[in-house]
Amino acid sequence: MQNKGSVSVIVPCWNDEAALEKLLSHLNLMAKNERESLQLIVVDAAQSANCLEICQRHGSLWVPASPCRGEQLRLGASHAVHSILWFLHADAHLTCNCLPAIRDAINSGASGGYFAFRFSNASCWQSRLLEKLINVRTRFGIPYGDQGLFFQRDIYLTCGQHDASPLFEEVELVKRVREQGRFVELAHGVGVDARRWQRDGWWRRSLRNRLLAIAYYVGVPASRLAAIYSSRK
Repeated sequence: MQNKGSVSVIVPCWNDEAALEKLLSHLNLMAKNERESLQLIVVDAAQSANCLEICQRHGSLWVPASPCRGEQLRLGASHAVHSILWFLHADAHLTCNCLPAIRDAINSGASGGYFAFRFSNASCWQSRLLEKLINVRTRFGIPYGDQGLFFQRDIYLTCGQHDASPLFEEVELVKRVREQGRFVELAHGVGVDARRWQRDGWWRRSLRNRLLAIAYYVGVPASRLAAIYSSRK
């Protein structure tokens, strides 16, 4: 049974327990401050005992899964009991209490939304320029999962949920949800970990991501692109 106005948070995880523990701790603090009934769902592709222990410690439902992010997100959503679904990556950095803004957006009639792209742990001219460019792109294109997508649960289900694929699983979903009503951008709240850009190079990583997106749009299978995405070569 859905609880209207409350939020189910769905977190896919795969060998990212250190970041996950920080995220769950922050989410519980937000819920306590808001006196909110917040449901936490972690879908663990590694099926690790360490992840299970962390979930038990933070009052989160632990759901074992196979390593495919789209399938993880769909499985997590199937366990949700609240009327708002909020999907977060395990390494997301929460920079403020996001719950009131999410609820206000949905209560105002939005079908869903996302957070403006911000790096959480980098402040250089490259990161600042990339933030501006990515935010321009997402207003006309697709915001991805690292931007904390959230949806009205009924609309999410009506629109077919995430694709059961390991990459670009949110693309068709976001397109369909936008057809249902306003899909809003929230200015503050979720920070993206910059470690992959710092490791691979700011512009090299961004160019690679764009080339993968172009390949997806021209019909290259997501499973093939996921293997390239995961490779550091």
